[in-house]
Amino acid sequence: MPSTRFRWAAALLGAALLTPLAACGGSGAGPGDKVTLTYRLWDDQQKVGYEKVMAAFEKANPNIHVKIELLPYDQYWIKMTADAVAGTAPDVFWMQTNQFPEFVTKGVLADLSPLKLDTAKYHPNVVAAYTYKSKLYGVPKDFGVVGLLYNKNLFKKAGVQMPANLTWAPDGSGTLLQVARKLTVDASGKHPDQPGFDPNKVQQYGFASWDHYQTQWMNWVNSNGGKLMDRPFGKYTFNDNASVQALQFGVDLVNKYHVSPPAAQTNPPSDKINEMFKRGEVAMFPANNALLPFVTPEAHFDLGVASMPQGPAGRSVNLNGLSEAVYSKSRHKKEAMRLASYLSTAEPQKMMADQGYIFPALNGLSQGYVDYWRKKNIDVSPYLEESKGTTFNLPITTGFTAFEPKLIRIFNEMYLGRLAVKQAADQAVQQGNALVK
Repeated sequence: MPSTRFRWAAALLGAALLTPLAACGGSGAGPGDKVTLTYRLWDDQQKVGYEKVMAAFEKANPNIHVKIELLPYDQYWIKMTADAVAGTAPDVFWMQTNQFPEFVTKGVLADLSPLKLDTAKYHPNVVAAYTYKSKLYGVPKDFGVVGLLYNKNLFKKAGVQMPANLTWAPDGSGTLLQVARKLTVDASGKHPDQPGFDPNKVQQYGFASWDHYQTQWMNWVNSNGGKLMDRPFGKYTFNDNASVQALQFGVDLVNKYHVSPPAAQTNPPSDKINEMFKRGEVAMFPANNALLPFVTPEAHFDLGVASMPQGPAGRSVNLNGLSEAVYSKSRHKKEAMRLASYLSTAEPQKMMADQGYIFPALNGLSQGYVDYWRKKNIDVSPYLEESKGTTFNLPITTGFTAFEPKLIRIFNEMYLGRLAVKQAADQAVQQGNALVK
């Protein structure tokens, strides 16, 4: 599962590329010695679950102690980069899709071929995300998928039913815009398609469209038949006609149809759109299921989950999986691989699913996650159904960490209406491809 923080947070992270690894000292533990492994993650809620996971591992491996190291996401990659350069990286650590290329191409990650994992047992997106030159470099851990959260109370108040299948098209046709208009209200109680509607005095918005690639425009692009990249570790291509049409639709929801808040309020690094949804000021909010533990305590309304809208090319949503990587220069490589092997099995992945933390990457274990949230009166099955359909990974190519802040700055201007969509796409593709090695 991806970070529970918004993806734009990564724009603040270490953009400097990894340099060749420093030599590592130490020769590991001797026979019979107790070994301490460091396991690094960034999610404070999941840390609670992993304490139980590691306790089970230690019980079965009494000669190994696992120290869980928690770092906030906005510090995690800076620290990982510095530790990799210094040769002091943790033994086992979380790996993210768009960070993977930099680490694997610099030799930081251990080849997991010795574990002989049956990759067919895991979600194919997660396996593909951590495969390099036909070898697996991360234990498929979990996945988060983009769906549509919505405020059931606002729907009920407006007398609107959530359609079984929301649809959209670049020209504004489809049920998404129809529903969003009914749920957008100005200070006089008027909707955007009614005479006298004032877009400067909107009190409630129907939909959240904003500059957020993981939950927003990348999904529009793919469901309109556009293409983000030509291939993994390849070049960006999202300035083709279908992609530009999709990007224009996302911008039009804000500036033309006025069913989404102005970009001046929502552009990264602002977190205002998240707060607006929790306050009941936005009716529909595309979000990764990883956000649920952070939305539910503060959302004082009935929360619904629906599938993302279906576009002209069908429904295609981002599925972002995490993996657990082994440091290639670990002083305790044998024990680290043993831990990785354990983490690849049903026991730990089911433990995390049953506690409501994640959809496990291992097939057939997701029902526990669904049951956990059902007890909280939230039906997350639309997320699970989406994961079985057409999904795509975040860009997997070198240079993304340096490209990300540039991409966000360009698209911020696009959402503000100060840069034409085609011009923004061309600039972004050019700058992104210049950083691919």
